Amino acid sequence: MRPDYTIQSDWDTWREHAKSCDIPALRHIIKDCHNAARAMADHNTDKEGFYIDQALTYSDELRNRLGDDSSFRSHLI
Repeated sequence: MRPDYTIQSDWDTWREHAKSCDIPALRHIIKDCHNAARAMADHNTDKEGFYIDQALTYSDELRNRLGDDSSFRSHLI
């Protein structure tokens, strides 16, 4: 049984998948992960962290594509 927390293979999988996503898909995934993390906050903090890690990994890819712009945060959602 896999743990609820993030393991190295999760980051590897997410990074590879993020490369194949278009910008709207990246935004959708990031928003979905934030919603999932909020839902887990009171129930399973390991899983909450898992979804936060996933959102940040996809956010890295989005930031890389959009460039290091000061208005980056407005592009996340």
